[in-house]
Amino acid sequence: MYITWLGHSAFRLQDKIGTDGVSVVTDPFEPAATGLKWSSLESDIVVISANNNQHNFVKGIKGEPVVIDCPGEYEYKGVYIEGIDAKPVVIYRIQIDDLVIAHLGSINRILDAKEVEQLEGTDILFIPVGGKDCLNAKTAVEVVNQIEPRIVIPMAYQIDGLKFDLDSVEKFVKEIGLNTRREDKLKISKKDLPTEDTELIILNY
Repeated sequence: MYITWLGHSAFRLQDKIGTDGVSVVTDPFEPAATGLKWSSLESDIVVISANNNQHNFVKGIKGEPVVIDCPGEYEYKGVYIEGIDAKPVVIYRIQIDDLVIAHLGSINRILDAKEVEQLEGTDILFIPVGGKDCLNAKTAVEVVNQIEPRIVIPMAYQIDGLKFDLDSVEKFVKEIGLNTRREDKLKISKKDLPTEDTELIILNY
């Protein structure tokens, strides 16, 4: 699978590169709402964690994608998605290409026992770390420890061009203390997952 960070809380997941693959985009953002550039792209599925213009810019997706924006269980083109009601947001468990990915949207609190149970078996965790209206570095570490993923990928932190102030990703890196590497785009399969220590991967914007 290929994972590309599109900025803020938006990612593109592709089980393979090419027209015969399936893709999922999470939380597309309106450029005017964030100050970040958005390039229209195609996707089979779009998942939306919150109904605001930092997360629901469906117009930025070409074609006619399946849009998921509420709790429930969904399956499309071999991708299995569970939307979990984590008021005031929806968090997602996405199973694609034999990997389980959890996307926590703009959640701003630790998870309750039911939410942790629903995210059991998470391989890769997308977690907000920039504070303000979502998790800060310290609380994000608590949530990582609740979920115990194999790979952590931070999101929703300060990057060049963002029009509002968030904490830097370095604050989270220091707080969590994991082995860290940077990638432009992550190519990952089940067999590539770390088997002992959790790994922190920062994707370049």
